[in-house]
Amino acid sequence: MITVALPKGSLLKDSIELFKAVGFDFSGLLAKDNRQLQIVDSSAQARGLLVRAKDVPVYVEYGQAQIGIVGYDVLREKQPKVAHLADLGFGGCRLSVAVANDSGYLSAMDLPPHCRVASTSVNSARQYFQAIDLAVEIVPLSGSVELGPITGMSEAIVDLVSTGTTLRQNNLTELDVLYYSTARLIAHPLSYRLNDDGLSDVIQRLKAASSAASSAQKTSARV
Repeated sequence: MITVALPKGSLLKDSIELFKAVGFDFSGLLAKDNRQLQIVDSSAQARGLLVRAKDVPVYVEYGQAQIGIVGYDVLREKQPKVAHLADLGFGGCRLSVAVANDSGYLSAMDLPPHCRVASTSVNSARQYFQAIDLAVEIVPLSGSVELGPITGMSEAIVDLVSTGTTLRQNNLTELDVLYYSTARLIAHPLSYRLNDDGLSDVIQRLKAASSAASSAQKTSARV
């Protein structure tokens, strides 16, 4: 039986739809009254684990799941030892530098040296500011990063942006994009090489279903 690590949050619905397209139905995890953290597909060929998005690569790296779906931002931040197999195209967002609307800054380069920058993506933020040769203090947060500039704790933030609504509602302006992120298919390297439980076939079907969904979306957009 193949074990799949599924991410809680914004990627879950599309992840379940993708697996459903290849015959694995984990839709019970979407039920509002669901409290289960694992579910066996009706075909009894696969088991789904519902875990925090940032923990998906941990479950895959340590072999508790053969495959999983996770945002590219998590892969960039955590650098797990997993096989990165495919860009699935959904869950698009970006990691960006943002500041208060009235700050007067036009780019990250305008920030004063040694200022504070709050972020949940500490490693990515640090690497970015090192790359532009600007010394800053990274303040690690686990949520509500937007409060940094609002309270005066930080001059700027580095945070994931999807629609930009949260930034606008908190009077923040996006300055620069560090990188763009989408959902990615990952696998345990050894399981992938050994083709445990017909894993290679499942992966090829997932890739084909993802490509078909992407093509359908592009066709719909043109129409």
